[in-house]
Formats: sequence, structure tokens, C-alpha cells
Amino acid sequence: MNKGGPIIIIEDDQDDQDILTDVFSDLDIKNEIIFFSDGEQALEYLTSTEIEPFIIFSDINMPRLGGMELREKIHENEDLRLKSIPYLFFSTSAEQKHVVDAYSKSIQGFFVKPTNYADIKKTIKTIVRYWEACVSPNYVK
Repeated sequence: MNKGGPIIIIEDDQDDQDILTDVFSDLDIKNEIIFFSDGEQALEYLTSTEIEPFIIFSDINMPRLGGMELREKIHENEDLRLKSIPYLFFSTSAEQKHVVDAYSKSIQGFFVKPTNYADIKKTIKTIVRYWEACVSPNYVK
């Protein structure tokens, strides 16, 4: 896990992208934030760059390649799997089937997007601080 790497956000809703941009700015998180509007774009980026992202926040329902399918492709890709990138779902709903499917694909968290700005900010802060403190398999002291 590259704690200084970019934070990848896969979100097809422009309003949500704008809110998350404001949240990360308000929290003064220094990592670059890179948005993708679908899983296909994110997968192309992840498989073609040497950059190791810090965290991936993914919506579930997206055009072209949804969050579940993207997670499966990342998990099946040995190079990406070895980067130990935390993959989290950050979605407007948490149907039981989606939660079960997500954890069966070895995601590291499933979060329902809060409905107000203060709660979104609190949730993002908690997630980022947790992963900043976490040690990953490829950790080198």
C-alpha cells in the first residue's frame, strides 16, 4: 500500500464527484484525487500505470463495468493484487446481496454514502485515517 499514492474514486454521478472533491479538500488530505466515471476507465488506468494508488473508493452501479465486476478483475490480476490497494465500496445503498457479494470478492470495506455533508466528511476522514495507520503485506519499514 502506497500511503502517498493517489486516491482513486470511481463514481459516475458528477454531483457526488463534486461533493467528494470538497470533502477531501476540507479534510486537507494531500493525496491526489483521481476520478473515473466507470470501472472500465479505472481498470485501464490501474493496469497501465506504475503508480500505486493509496485507496480505491468505488460505486457499485456504473455504466460499462460495474463495481463488482471491476473488483473481480482487480483481484484476478496478480500485479494489481500484489500492490495491496484497499478497495472499498462507497455506495448509495447496501442491499444484502451486494454486501455479501462484495465481501466474497475480498473487498476491505462497504460503506453507505451518508446523506449530509458533515456525515460524508466524518466517514471519509475515518476511512482515510484508518488506512493511513494500517500496515499492509508489502509494508517495508
